[in-house]
Amino acid sequence: MREKRTVQSSLFEQYAEHEIGLELKAMSDWLDQNVDLLDWVAADVKQRNVEKTGRKGLTIESVLRCAILKQYRQLSYDDLVFCLMDSTSCQTFARLSLAWTPKKSTLQSGISAISDVTWEQINQRLLNSAEKAKKERGQMLRIDSTVIESPIHAPTDSTLLWDSVRVLVRLLKRAEALAEGITTIDYRNHQRVAKKRTRAIRYTRGQDKKAPLYRDLIEATRKSLDYVEQASIKLLAVMPFDPLACALWQSQLSYYKPLILNVIDQTERRVFQGEKVPATQKIVSIFEEHTDIIVKGSRDVQYGHKLNLSTGRSGLILDVVIEEGNPADADCFVPMLDRHIDQYGKAPRQTAADGGYASIANLHEAKARAVEDVAFHKKRGLKVEDMAKSPWVYRKLRNFRAGIEAGISLMKRTYGLGRCTWKGLNHFRAYVWSSVVAHNLALFGRLIST
Repeated sequence: MREKRTVQSSLFEQYAEHEIGLELKAMSDWLDQNVDLLDWVAADVKQRNVEKTGRKGLTIESVLRCAILKQYRQLSYDDLVFCLMDSTSCQTFARLSLAWTPKKSTLQSGISAISDVTWEQINQRLLNSAEKAKKERGQMLRIDSTVIESPIHAPTDSTLLWDSVRVLVRLLKRAEALAEGITTIDYRNHQRVAKKRTRAIRYTRGQDKKAPLYRDLIEATRKSLDYVEQASIKLLAVMPFDPLACALWQSQLSYYKPLILNVIDQTERRVFQGEKVPATQKIVSIFEEHTDIIVKGSRDVQYGHKLNLSTGRSGLILDVVIEEGNPADADCFVPMLDRHIDQYGKAPRQTAADGGYASIANLHEAKARAVEDVAFHKKRGLKVEDMAKSPWVYRKLRNFRAGIEAGISLMKRTYGLGRCTWKGLNHFRAYVWSSVVAHNLALFGRLIST
């Protein structure tokens, strides 16, 4: 059974007399003052991979602290294991049991179990503490958006088809192992021809020359898919030695099949029919199918999810919304404002936002919610006297808004918000919120020490 708190890790806490050591101590003190957070984490982690006998495993407290430490220092699981072995400050912060360092698989299993909802609740508790300490009252609000990329390669139709063939052959080999000694799985491995056609498409110029290469690649993908469907029928007709593994195999086929068919369809529509496939109908990865195509202005295309962030005067991130698709900034302004009002129970006195959020309707909605001054970075036909009580206030708010750009840059450079490294949509959301919590907790520790 997994314990909630570490009974005894050390008689004395030892943090290095260094900026990072002092920040870790301040973060640890706040966690000690909010022990009930562990109940939320325990509901997610539960009894995951912990036997009734033998070692009890990581405590809930250690799981949460290791997760925060990982995001705070942007460590891989290998690096996290090393830090827990090598650094006294990290060992003290993580509250590990004496003379034991968990393996990276143990850390990954526990940390990945914490949901985005739990991370958001922890952030909300942190903001409540900041409000009580009079470090962030939510009276000034600034809003901006950014994009966090998914862990995928740059997508093209040819590479997606090549990914599809690789996955299908992998399924065929697993089916072969499941059916060993019971029946035979007949198929031909088309990986080699698929790889050759993918590379040829990459280095070929001219759509007319690429068309026959695409035709061969699609044919190899369809044949591989037919082999897998025949293998599925055979596995269902017999009783494999491991029915649980067979059920997992069937679920993987059910997951990948519609995605692969979608990739084939969008390739045929674009290459052979000359159609411009809408972004909402495209698949850009068969592994991270939730990935959106994001174009901000005239800049490069990015593949991930759009985030709308709001920060306050303290620099703490007050809210994050992971958007579905690529909605216009102007459509996100009022929902972000309403979320802030729900959080603090009242509208901010002053609000500043990027020029993309500017519109007459958004200005009227903000004023209707008792926001005294609203400043958009670009006026877009709006008058200064309608937004703020004076040009001086407008300039001050516009300069205040620029601070969120530095905050976003910090999150991308230091807390990993440039590219998510966790797989799946739920883990994507958890990654974003855990980075926000790590940032806010470190910043709050610095704020209360001043």
